[in-house]
Amino acid sequence: MTGSEKPRPTKRGRETLEAIDAAARKVIAKKGFLKMRVADILAEAGRSPASFYNYYDSKEALLESWARQFQVDARVRAQANRKLVGREPRQRVEASARAHWETYRERLAEMVGVFQLAMVNDDFARVWDELCEEAISGITEEVVRAQERGYCPGVDPRLTATAIVGMLNMFSYEKLANGGAAGVDDEACIATLTEIWFRAVYWRE
Repeated sequence: MTGSEKPRPTKRGRETLEAIDAAARKVIAKKGFLKMRVADILAEAGRSPASFYNYYDSKEALLESWARQFQVDARVRAQANRKLVGREPRQRVEASARAHWETYRERLAEMVGVFQLAMVNDDFARVWDELCEEAISGITEEVVRAQERGYCPGVDPRLTATAIVGMLNMFSYEKLANGGAAGVDDEACIATLTEIWFRAVYWRE
């Protein structure tokens, strides 16, 4: 992805930028990224076109900025999850499932935006692949460790991890995207993800 660097905003500029970002998040939560127009963001924020283009060249540039920060945060979360190795398997899975769900909810605009744009834009397809790879690599390591303890014999660790990440992402998208987040029972969803993930890895013949 490419994007022109904008000058660092003043305090007033930061307030404008925060208003634009917050408005964009609301619009994406309601109608998705592909259907969103810059005009929708401006209407939600109550700002002029000039205020948007002071900071972003396009809605894609806005999403690119978010995605870059999300990638940094994802790496920090992945490192934190590696510290869970000493816990019991179900505790580790529940903590990881909760982290994924809560992150998806908190960063819904980024996740929905990158996922949708990845379908039509090669650059964002690579970003989506990179985001998924962070999780796939971590779960692959988990499956390998489980197999060393006699669990899930014979399964392919990476394919299993890829399937789990696919489930996490699609379930989260289905329940939280397109304006559905408000009525969702978070704990029930986390419990469901935990149970499926745990049973996929921690079984013996």
